[in-house]
Amino acid sequence: MATSLRSGLGPLSLALALAAGLLPWRCALAGPQSDPGLKDVVARAIAEAQCFTDRFDSAVWYRLMEPRLRRAVPDRSERVAILQDVYCETHRPGEARLPPGLVMALIDVESRFDRWAVSSAGAVGLMQVMPFWPEQLGMRRYELTHIGPNVRMGCAILRYYLKQEHHDYRKALAHYNGSAGRSGYSDAVLERWGDRWTGADDLGNSEATQPVTKPPGG
Repeated sequence: MATSLRSGLGPLSLALALAAGLLPWRCALAGPQSDPGLKDVVARAIAEAQCFTDRFDSAVWYRLMEPRLRRAVPDRSERVAILQDVYCETHRPGEARLPPGLVMALIDVESRFDRWAVSSAGAVGLMQVMPFWPEQLGMRRYELTHIGPNVRMGCAILRYYLKQEHHDYRKALAHYNGSAGRSGYSDAVLERWGDRWTGADDLGNSEATQPVTKPPGG
């Protein structure tokens, strides 16, 4: 499992290091999140950065999830931003709906909700997005430390792998993390989903946006 590591750099120093390309990163042709077909998917997600939410559902989502996030994210405005972006991106119109609890579990395992987290492979931010993505999309690397762009890219990548693996959570998560053939990472995310982040996954469910399924054992 590619565990996220808290950088010894302060936020400003980390942003400067990202901008200067000083942090390690894997080649776009190998490793996690490197499939050629992903580029158009992620580019479209960034270009369509718009939030369409049902006020009632989003209010329920916030009331259920905000208390669970307080310990990991002390700043209230940052908690609200994370919850808003996760809700919006998992309910993106015209796309298969992602279970928001699954995305929260993935973030929990990948970065512990630390938007400044950097892994040993160079993946950055909440959803540990590989740093070759901003360069391919005409963005700056430091934008991976921003909540909105990071969640947008991460959800697009996860949705791509779920479709590719016919909604097999374990296989999709293993591709996301670059641990195909090993179950440790996928099991950790699914366990965290079932233990901590269930409760609001059916919000916004309609014929047009069906949930993938519930967590194993849920």
